[in-house]
Amino acid sequence: MKSLLLGTAVLTLSAATAFAASHSVVRLGTEGAYPPYNFLDDNGEVAGFERELGDELCARAEMTCEWVTNDWDSIIPNLVSGNYDAIIAGMSITPERDEVVDFTQNYTPPSPSAFAALSADADIEGGVVAAQTGTIQAAHIAESGATLLEFPSPDETIAAVMSGEADAVMADKDFLIPLVEENANMTFVGEDIPLGGGIGMAFRESDPEMRETFDAAIQSMKDDGTLNELIVKWLGADSPKF
Repeated sequence: MKSLLLGTAVLTLSAATAFAASHSVVRLGTEGAYPPYNFLDDNGEVAGFERELGDELCARAEMTCEWVTNDWDSIIPNLVSGNYDAIIAGMSITPERDEVVDFTQNYTPPSPSAFAALSADADIEGGVVAAQTGTIQAAHIAESGATLLEFPSPDETIAAVMSGEADAVMADKDFLIPLVEENANMTFVGEDIPLGGGIGMAFRESDPEMRETFDAAIQSMKDDGTLNELIVKWLGADSPKF
C-alpha cells in the first residue's frame, strides 16, 4: 500500500512540475511575526518553520520562492488582490476562510490552542482574554463567556497580559510554549482546546493549478517523512505529527 501511495504521489508531483515549468516564480505571503512558524531574523529575512517548509516545497515544485511579509489582518485581502500568490502563515483551515480562498491539504495536524496568564487562577471563562484579530482563537473567545480583547499582532496580545490589560491570552500552544518557558511569571491556565483543521497554504480560487502543485509537494513531504522532521525541529517533539 505504501509503495502504491508513493507512486501516486510521484505521478501527481510530476504533473504539478509540468505546470511549474511555465510559472517559475511564486510569491509567498507570510506575517513574519509568529514564531516559531514565521518571524524575521537579525537580518530582516523571513525565518522559521514555514520559511524552511516553503523553500523546500518550492524546490520540489521546481519553482523559485519570493517571500513577502504582510500584516495578519489584511493577509487574505492582499492575496485575493494579487499582492502575492499564496499564504503560508500559520493559517488554520476553517470553513469560513475556505469560502474566500482555496487551501491545500494541511501541513500540520490540528494543534491545540491554549490560555496563558500571569496567574494559574486567571479567569478565562468570564474575564478579559486577548487574542490576535481574525484568528480561530478570537472567534472561540467571542463565542464564550469571556470578554474578547483583540490586537493586530501576537506580540500585542502578550503585552496586554503582562501589563494587566487582559487576564489571559489565547493562541496556538506552539506559539505560547517558548514564551511560558522563558517567562517565570507566565503559566498555562485551564485545558488545551483543539480548534481548526490544521494549517494549510491558501491560494486564490482562480489558481487551482498552483494550489495542486503545492498540494502535491506537501504530500511528497508527508510520504518521505521530511515534513515530520521539520515539525519536530521547529515545533517540538511533542507537537502533533503525521
